[in-house]
Amino acid sequence: MKPLQTNPTPTGQNHGPLMRALIVSVDFGEPEFQAQTDEFIMLAKGAGAQIVDTIIARRARPDAALFVGSGKAEEIALAAAAGQAEIILFNHNLTPAQQRNLERALKIRVVDRVALILDIFALRAHSHEGKLQVELAQLQHLATRLTRMWSHLERQRGGIGMRGPGESQLEMDRRMIGDKVRYLRERLDKLERQRQTQRRSRARGGALSVSLVGYTNAGKSTLFNALTRADVYAADQLFATLDTTTRRIWIEGAGSVVVSDTVGFIRELPHTLIAAFKATLEETVHADLLLHVVDASSPQRDEQIAEVDKVLEEIGAADIPRILVYNKIDRSSHEAGVERDEHGTISRVFVSAIERTGLDALRGAIVEAGQADPVVTGNNSSDPRFRTLSSSVGPTADARS
Repeated sequence: MKPLQTNPTPTGQNHGPLMRALIVSVDFGEPEFQAQTDEFIMLAKGAGAQIVDTIIARRARPDAALFVGSGKAEEIALAAAAGQAEIILFNHNLTPAQQRNLERALKIRVVDRVALILDIFALRAHSHEGKLQVELAQLQHLATRLTRMWSHLERQRGGIGMRGPGESQLEMDRRMIGDKVRYLRERLDKLERQRQTQRRSRARGGALSVSLVGYTNAGKSTLFNALTRADVYAADQLFATLDTTTRRIWIEGAGSVVVSDTVGFIRELPHTLIAAFKATLEETVHADLLLHVVDASSPQRDEQIAEVDKVLEEIGAADIPRILVYNKIDRSSHEAGVERDEHGTISRVFVSAIERTGLDALRGAIVEAGQADPVVTGNNSSDPRFRTLSSSVGPTADARS
């Protein structure tokens, strides 16, 4: 897919011309509609779009042919022409037929939510493995939409010199994509075997494995830098970093700790991306402890926590011990420190990664979790299905990295 922005720098910033985009968001009566629309606008800007207008529609259900209906499609066409839009971005997942029908009706390129997220991932992935994962996800998405992408991909008609066995252009492209998908999977499987070897080496060393997870833009990379004194790129944008980074640090009371910064999650994260990033997400599945980083200043933090829990369950990490880390308290009314439940178990830790406050409390929580039996903590501490941490608190001290 052609990127929405040009000339990206190594950090994912854009210094080239922006693409004029019209955003379409349909309200189906969901309570978080405005928050979802604002989030999509952030995604669009992160991909290098200059927003010329936003069209809001209200429907009970999507239209089977055009998603928005013929009347709203005409309104979108007029708004796109008035704003000289080069592309229309839908804050929804469109079927191949809906996307094809919209492009025919609007005479302009249409990109849905999945394709936009894939575009951002392609822009931000810098490691070899990350690029392979994004390419795999893009090809899997493209395979369902070949008839939309190129007008010449139709079966060859018979005639003089054209009779007999043959292969349509569409079938050739599908076969080529299938071959490339198999090749990418083999490469990623090889990288995964290398990653497993590294994990076994760390396990033999007795290091506690900690992975940072959370909604995108919750501040995971900033917190990772604060804990490990690393220099991972961090910015106030969605999916600022994609590639997993691992550092080994020392925490008094816990000893050697391996900390990994992983890709952020988002609403309706495309399943093709989850599958493609399986190798990266394996760092989460095999962690001893998850630090679920939450944006304490976000009004939608509870919904974001639920979305992260949903993805963790999908990748098989639902039962890994976790601690809720409320970040960005410098933007909220929370104070740095630890909150415990009625059993004396740490349920939440409040920090400001940017101001580096509350980090000693977080290190102490890691020590306590490392000394406890395998458990699930955080949002469901009162659920009888989950065991709780031991009530003793380990010492807190500055980490050495």
